[in-house]
Amino acid sequence: MTTLKRKGQRFCPTLRDRKKRWEVKININHQADDTAERAVLVGVEVKGSRPLFSVDDSLDELALLADTAGVTVCGRMSQKVGHIDPGTFIGSGKLEEMVTLLGELNANIVIFDDELSPRHQREIQKALGDKVHVLDRSALILDIFAQHAHTREGSLQVELAQYEYRLPRLTRQWTHLARQAGGGAGRGGTGGVGLRGPGETQLEVDRREIDRKITRLKKELEAVRAHRQRHRLQRLRAGVPTVALVGYTNAGKSTLLNALSGADVYVANQLFATLDPTTRRVTLPNGRAVLFSDTVGFIQKLPVTLVAAFRATLEEVTDADLLLHVVDGSHPRAWDHVDVVEDTLAELGAERLPKILVLNKNDRPASSEILDYANLGYRAMVPVSALRKTGLEQLLETIGQILVDNLVTVSITIPYTQGEWLAMIHNQGIVVEEKHGDVGVDLVVRVPPRLAGQLEQIVKGASEEEEES
Repeated sequence: MTTLKRKGQRFCPTLRDRKKRWEVKININHQADDTAERAVLVGVEVKGSRPLFSVDDSLDELALLADTAGVTVCGRMSQKVGHIDPGTFIGSGKLEEMVTLLGELNANIVIFDDELSPRHQREIQKALGDKVHVLDRSALILDIFAQHAHTREGSLQVELAQYEYRLPRLTRQWTHLARQAGGGAGRGGTGGVGLRGPGETQLEVDRREIDRKITRLKKELEAVRAHRQRHRLQRLRAGVPTVALVGYTNAGKSTLLNALSGADVYVANQLFATLDPTTRRVTLPNGRAVLFSDTVGFIQKLPVTLVAAFRATLEEVTDADLLLHVVDGSHPRAWDHVDVVEDTLAELGAERLPKILVLNKNDRPASSEILDYANLGYRAMVPVSALRKTGLEQLLETIGQILVDNLVTVSITIPYTQGEWLAMIHNQGIVVEEKHGDVGVDLVVRVPPRLAGQLEQIVKGASEEEEES
């Protein structure tokens, strides 16, 4: 039986086989094209589970990811199951139906919304044949990151994540490795594998080669991380607080950064348009300068390998003095997007940093859910339109006030021999009292918590020196 969905969905008509619990949606907007990468999306919901996103909503997002990667989505299949099949994920009978559907739609790619285990991927690939490329959400996101990584650091991070994802899934011979690695994060692929050792299978050689590349990439990224850490220390000494923009992908973080700073950060209506962190200096209404740092967007089911590989970049978040959580307030899943970002911040150890909830796109109809949720756990909620540049003055004033409220009061004597700390205190804090004594300057100051901790170390060090003398 064929029925027509009338909810504006992209995929119709809908074919439902109630006995087999499959729902198949055909995208009538795309005609067959032998030259295009054409995909069928597959989503599964396990009975009794409570996913944050419904299967339909998650597949809608997967379709956006596929579009960002340049893949034409020509259909999708969804199913509720009692459990995941340990061999083929969806069962051998369903795979046979999938083969038929792929042929009817002239599709050459299958994208699963959940990450497939190496065994699942191997068995599905075997059932569908070599002419069909089997991907999961993680592989698709990695491919998008590879397309959008434009700096050496970004390319290194994506390449590491790709190899760590591929290593347990390496089942074919050298030609398979060479073909997959050819698109490696914009760095020109991996090249040859090297000579085969005596008695080794080619698969063992391939695994050893990937292990070597992973080791090399980790070393290079450690150097990048050390370089970033030096820059962060320089910023700290300069006394300019950092405000990191975080949020779900495509929430408008880069547009907001451009509006606040007058910069020209790349903006596109795509998922993960921004990968490489961008920092801009902005003067607040109270006259103090801050550094705004744009970061990579978060998304549900973000591959673990990506979070680990992007550690150096994401440390920009954990080291910030204040977070701006930018939310597309008009999105129907805005509440769920907030939850995903909060969970990711907790994984990074940044959940306790002071935060402002920035409801972007307030020129569009707002989500009532996000308005109910807004004030929980945030210092403030500020509605803005980054595109129309409304609400920005209020946002900047709120940022300035919270940064001042975060200051802690410290009483300390700075030795005359450590005058650089005096300059840092004047740059970063507010001097309440200042008296010049015999050995140094007696101060009562209000400074950021991080600087207060450093000043305590100065006092401790000075006390230890006095005891030794």
